[in-house]
Amino acid sequence: MNENSPLNIRYDHLLKLFKSKRFLNKEGLGNEVPFFICPYDPKEAVEMTRNQRMLISNLAQAGIRVLSVDLFDVSIELLKSRQILENIFSQEQDLSKEELLELLQNVLDPERNLVPYIANKISETEHDILFISGVGEVYPFIRSHNVLNNLQSTAKDKPTVMFFPGTYTHSLSVGSSLDLFGRLHDDKYYRAFNVFQCEV
Repeated sequence: MNENSPLNIRYDHLLKLFKSKRFLNKEGLGNEVPFFICPYDPKEAVEMTRNQRMLISNLAQAGIRVLSVDLFDVSIELLKSRQILENIFSQEQDLSKEELLELLQNVLDPERNLVPYIANKISETEHDILFISGVGEVYPFIRSHNVLNNLQSTAKDKPTVMFFPGTYTHSLSVGSSLDLFGRLHDDKYYRAFNVFQCEV
């Protein structure tokens, strides 16, 4: 099983995996955090979004609760809560790309703002699995490896699945890397498991 298998085969694997006691009880992980990457071809973004909704619905029927966090939606909520979203819209034409990037990266900083916001959702919502999506939509303001690094102390109690539009590769020589859109070398991240390499 890998990310190149037909979409329906991958969906069936994910549904069985997420329903399994082994997955829900975080068995067989050693001392690693229960983080999982679900890589997919960016061209499949629409289908994967549909599949996520179907997974949430089918898992709910099995009594498994999913907390779904879309990084793009969270970013908009954070910008609104700081009352700067309208300012960004009005100033966008006057700001250079570098200035806009710096402004957004400051407000959406994973350690100071983004992950504490997600942590609040985690503590407020009863769930069995955490889904994280919207990775491609928030690039380059938010980098996926920064989110995962900062979530390690917050989201360690339940399995966390990041839906990733790109590849997650493992190599003994260069370690593991998240390559967004299959092109952009995001950064090294070693502590997650590829969902398609997990036993059901």
